[in-house]
Amino acid sequence: MSGGLTWAQLRDVRCAELEGAADGWGRASNRADAARDRIDKQLLAGLTASQEGEAARAAAGRLRALGRNFQYIYTECGLVRTTLNSLAQDLRGPQRQLKDALDEAAGLRFTVQVDGSVSYPAAGEDPFTKEKLRGGTVTGHAYLRSAPPPGFTSPNPLAAKAQAIADRIARALGEAAEVDARYAQTLRKLTAGDGLKVTAAMWADASADATAVRALTADYLRAAIPHGATPAERLAWWQGLTAEQQEEYLAVHPDLIGNLDGIPAAVRDAANRDNLALLMGKLEGAEDDRSRTMLAGLRSIDGQLRAGGHPPMFLLGIGDEGNGRAIVSYGNPDTARNVSAYVPGLGTGLDEGFAEDDLKRARDTWMGAQEYDASTASIVWLGYDAPQLSLDDIPGNSDVMFTGRAEAGATAYGGFMAGIAATNENENPHMTAVGHSYGSLTVGQAAQRDGGIPGVDDIVLVGSPGTGADSADDLGVGRDHVYVGAAENDPVTRAPAKGEAQGMGMGALGGASAGAVLGGPVGAAVGGVGGATMAYFAQDAQTRESEIWFGTDPAHEDFGARRFRVDDGPHPVVGGVKAHSNYFNPGKDVTSADNIARIVVGDYQYVQMDGHRRG
Repeated sequence: MSGGLTWAQLRDVRCAELEGAADGWGRASNRADAARDRIDKQLLAGLTASQEGEAARAAAGRLRALGRNFQYIYTECGLVRTTLNSLAQDLRGPQRQLKDALDEAAGLRFTVQVDGSVSYPAAGEDPFTKEKLRGGTVTGHAYLRSAPPPGFTSPNPLAAKAQAIADRIARALGEAAEVDARYAQTLRKLTAGDGLKVTAAMWADASADATAVRALTADYLRAAIPHGATPAERLAWWQGLTAEQQEEYLAVHPDLIGNLDGIPAAVRDAANRDNLALLMGKLEGAEDDRSRTMLAGLRSIDGQLRAGGHPPMFLLGIGDEGNGRAIVSYGNPDTARNVSAYVPGLGTGLDEGFAEDDLKRARDTWMGAQEYDASTASIVWLGYDAPQLSLDDIPGNSDVMFTGRAEAGATAYGGFMAGIAATNENENPHMTAVGHSYGSLTVGQAAQRDGGIPGVDDIVLVGSPGTGADSADDLGVGRDHVYVGAAENDPVTRAPAKGEAQGMGMGALGGASAGAVLGGPVGAAVGGVGGATMAYFAQDAQTRESEIWFGTDPAHEDFGARRFRVDDGPHPVVGGVKAHSNYFNPGKDVTSADNIARIVVGDYQYVQMDGHRRG
């Protein structure tokens, strides 16, 4: 349709044929998806498992490129399918309005002209001549502002009815023309360049296409997604969709389905792998530091996913909001009896460091746990904005000094774990929440919400500056199921209480001011140190010995958790904060890594315990 749309054209539009065309594009999309799966899961897996050398690596590279090409075809054909389906749905409304108006006109014996005007017969009578009032023809108005004032209408009693019908026809045509123009504009963009090679620029274009189609088809698909439902209700919604409906959601809204708690892990993984390609296309060529940093992280994750291997990786979340989002599982959390979900802390964002170091921590936990129980999945959860610490943060306004980021993350983490509990196929899975550094505060905040962390049996806190709780009893799993690892040389686990830190700051400021008056810059320096020291001890006398920055020290006897043995780590004077980063690494702290693995599979009797901090 175009330009001069007539009511006859709108009446005769066969929306079912549009949906039939959409089905054809859907079949093409599904075939491309099946071809990609065969390449990734059969050909590549078989090649890398049986062949070595330069020729094998070259062949694998070509297969990966071919797989990406099929992925592009799958995405673009899926977008065309949904656009056509949504067009059919949006046209049905004005078409139905038109047909209702035409039926009413026929019932009144009105004539609808080719241009949409409506002719009505003579009716009623002139009060003076007693003759029938003449019939006439009225033109419809799509907008009320363009309609003539009521006083200018014919006194024929049928005139008003004819005008109402003509207006409805005009409004239906106007709405249909607007729908037609919007969809035509989007469909014209869904084209691919010549050639067989899909480039980074083409993925950038596909990302823009997906954004346009999502906006255009919001009422068709997005509005039905149960964002406000519980994870269990979302799972029931997804399982209640037809296969065709599920395929359409995955093609157009992989960003929403892949990050929706309660959707099965295999489905989330498929959606997020597609969304990962679109995100890389979106960030490709960006010149700001944030985009370049995030793109490097996405590429690293993409490379690991495509490399395959054992254990299988599941991408349970990905996004570019805030500092970035990424949730990766080693092993299938829906089929595993034991599932752990680790929350990283200070300085974590979607970058190469996260893709290499934090993913490795989750993998190390999986490797350790599967030695004791092969039915294990280990997750790294970056589903919140962890505080970012830089030199500019040091004066005291850093997010790491406050609980806001942890509180926001606690809500998201609780929802995620509820989703894992809902989709796990075991009758009584064993689930463990693991928090490191500021991530332990996030886990602690989640555990203190009403009902605790859904499905979680054990909590592991390592390198913790506190949880915001006074006691392990506050974390909802019972103090015997709260485990704490705190290296003696990890300065984060000995962060001073807020009162002590504030006293040090005020004392340093006051001492420096007095020292400057008496001895200039040197006096200021000496006075600052002396003032801080005196203020610290003064405030320390009023602070509980077990208190650190975020409440009671989890390793202290006052907290009441079970402290497991870890290596002391290098002294901060020699190794900086290295002791803070070794807990998961069997190459640097085999005792800690093994203890975490034992807890994850529920082998509590083999966990090596350590004494609490006292005094």
